[in-house]
Amino acid sequence: MRNLIIALFATIALGSCGNGQKGDNKEAQANAEGGILGAGATFPYPLYSKMFDVYHNSFGTKVNYQSIGSGGGIKQLQEKTVDFGASDAPMNDEQMSKSPAAIVHIPICLGAVVITYNLPGITDAIKFSPDVVADIYLGKITKWNDKALIKLNPGVKLPDLAIAVMHRSDGSGTSYVFTDYLSKVSKEWNDKVGKKTSVDWPAGLGAKGNEGVTGMVKQTPGGIGYVELVFAIKNNLPVGQLQNKAGKYVPATLQSVTAAANVELPADMRVSITNTDAADGYPISSFTYVLVYADQSYGGRDEAKAKDLVKLINWMIHDGQQYTQPLNYAPLPTDVVKRAEDILKTVKFGEKQVAI
Repeated sequence: MRNLIIALFATIALGSCGNGQKGDNKEAQANAEGGILGAGATFPYPLYSKMFDVYHNSFGTKVNYQSIGSGGGIKQLQEKTVDFGASDAPMNDEQMSKSPAAIVHIPICLGAVVITYNLPGITDAIKFSPDVVADIYLGKITKWNDKALIKLNPGVKLPDLAIAVMHRSDGSGTSYVFTDYLSKVSKEWNDKVGKKTSVDWPAGLGAKGNEGVTGMVKQTPGGIGYVELVFAIKNNLPVGQLQNKAGKYVPATLQSVTAAANVELPADMRVSITNTDAADGYPISSFTYVLVYADQSYGGRDEAKAKDLVKLINWMIHDGQQYTQPLNYAPLPTDVVKRAEDILKTVKFGEKQVAI
């Protein structure tokens, strides 16, 4: 695994050399190597690294993936410097309208944004309600022994300790999912802050990446942060139980994250499942997507590259799903796999459907 990670970073570094604005050079390099170039979300990077390594070994197709964040992945796809983008949040209507051609979203797996914290001596899983999470991030609840937290956690000896709020300093899909959730459960948050990949945070300190927030929480007694589930697990940090819309305090597990998708879904899969209606669903869950042009002839790509790309994505939503759970990602439910298949079948090269 260590050699794989080194090789992947070497590939990414090679693709990033020179003037970063000259995306055509990146694409030309990937085409010359007979590979596929993608960029975007950091959250699925460990999963994509595994998938793309297995795929290369199985089929001989190289996939070079740049883990630069969801916003960067969308931007590079719009600028035609990659074959696919990747995002933890669906593109909004404004982003879609500003894209030079139609883009489709193919869900690959599900993930969770969790509340993690550092409370020395506390072994109980702390319970959080939606309004308490919002008030902490609004800077209105500032102590761990606040009466609102004590009420939710009877029997837990919460300390008289300041809450050190941590958030992302960089624009990210993780922040979008978290602020999307807060905007749904708190009118004050929606009115004052809103949902974006990067917002003006009312309270707290910023750190770059899930790794940065995880590190700050781990080093700070009283710290609290939101990170992707996989990062909390890897760092042995506790994860709070969050009250969902049905009133249940739900731990973030692969089962509860998958359950969050058991709701009515649109045909194009551009959907937010935060604050899910699913009774057993974890409330800050989301899909992560691969984004591609609906017409693969756009941008001057050849038909062979289009076929390679569609074949790769089809493998990711089928055989590739076996790598989700071992890496702490939630697999796609069966009905979502069918929807992903249907979307992939709409991808064309000119007037012809790209064969899977």
